[in-house]
Amino acid sequence: MSITTVTHINLRGTAREALEFYQSVFGGEIAAVTYRDAHSVTDESEADQVMWGQVASADGFHVMAYDVPAARPLLAGVAPYFISVRGADSEEITAYWTRLTDDGAGSTVVVPLAPAGWATLYGMATDRFGVTWVLDVLAPHEG
Repeated sequence: MSITTVTHINLRGTAREALEFYQSVFGGEIAAVTYRDAHSVTDESEADQVMWGQVASADGFHVMAYDVPAARPLLAGVAPYFISVRGADSEEITAYWTRLTDDGAGSTVVVPLAPAGWATLYGMATDRFGVTWVLDVLAPHEG
């Protein structure tokens, strides 16, 4: 078993532009899913914004970004990133989630760990230090 951690940048309407910029700097390939692609549109004006995106290169550069919906608070420079922990084993990710969100850990669950349209498991929690963690097990890609 193995996991990876990736910096996950929170932006407002500029995630695609940021990913394209980072690709121009570091190379690699961009992958992006819009709110429309994920059938998760809550505001039609944001339907084509990035719900999940990344640029990854063969050299090891990897960064993720998304457009925070207008319905969620976002102050530039305040909580500008998440730490994304991704693994292939649901039991392993669930164990991390359980320890991270244990009542004694002082964390707040933002999105409960559960299956999602793009992932076998997905959850988001903010720990007592104010760091927001995204844990997921990606579904096999069939594209």
